Amino acid sequence: MRVLVTGAAGFVGSHLCERLVGEGHEVVGIDALLDYYDLRLKERNLRLVRAVGGDFRFEHADINTVVLSELLSDIEVVFHLAGQPGVRASWGQEFDIYLQSNIAATQKLLEAARAVGVRRVVYASSSSVYGDRAAFPTREDLSPSPRSPYGVTKLAGEHLAVLYAQNYGLETISLRYHTVYGPRQRPDMATDRLIKCALTGDIFTIFGALDYIRDFTFVSDIVDATIRAGVSSEARGTVLNVAGGSSITMRALIELIEGATGNAINVEDRGPIAGDVKRTGGDISLAQRVLGWTPQVTLAEGIRVQLEQVRQDLDLLRV
Repeated sequence: MRVLVTGAAGFVGSHLCERLVGEGHEVVGIDALLDYYDLRLKERNLRLVRAVGGDFRFEHADINTVVLSELLSDIEVVFHLAGQPGVRASWGQEFDIYLQSNIAATQKLLEAARAVGVRRVVYASSSSVYGDRAAFPTREDLSPSPRSPYGVTKLAGEHLAVLYAQNYGLETISLRYHTVYGPRQRPDMATDRLIKCALTGDIFTIFGALDYIRDFTFVSDIVDATIRAGVSSEARGTVLNVAGGSSITMRALIELIEGATGNAINVEDRGPIAGDVKRTGGDISLAQRVLGWTPQVTLAEGIRVQLEQVRQDLDLLRV
């Protein structure tokens, strides 16, 4: 299978490329290499993909400006993971970045995929589209109600994918990822920050979320679901939850990481901020039926694996 992975140097994207290359697929990766976080980490991610060997070509480019018809030549499946992340940063003047990276880029990619005859586009969406819902675990047929501009842009990407499926027959599947964690996680995300604070003694800043609940999903489980979505017999605008079933309060997560590291974490609570939701948790029964997918990694197992990677990251960033 010849595939394109957008956001190839990022957290999930690099793991996805690594797995696809290791399985013998021809992989083209694209990433704008924006400095949302330290580029040394993204460069490390790409080195790990290349170390697998196999057929991997990387393009340092922006989806909004690259000639997509050339990039998509002979591509069968697109895994669209690129986008501007972050709930809190999506307010105010930064919103234009989210419009361009999450909506405009997705529309351009879908249009180009339709024009050149790509068979399928798998779109990485987010549990942020749900907002604060009363029903847990949350099913896909519950009407989304995002509470942040970021969530709005991810939901817009889903709607675009459905429109291209309905109007042009482009096979699309949108996956609502639920709080992905594991090695190479973005350094602004809670699990990475907590482990680093446990190891360094730095203060962990939280925003009124000690009793908020998140459904954590290990990155290898996310990658497995994503690849299955690329080959599933069911498509045409399907939307699926991808959730690990590891629902836990932030307070309990802190205790888990303290136990794994043997160190106490200094926590500073600055109170809630706009856009955060109190709970996430996805019903995965549809993904189990459509993809034959079930998460395999428990939260305790995943934290132990991520801990080792964070130790290596701290060494890398000290250089």
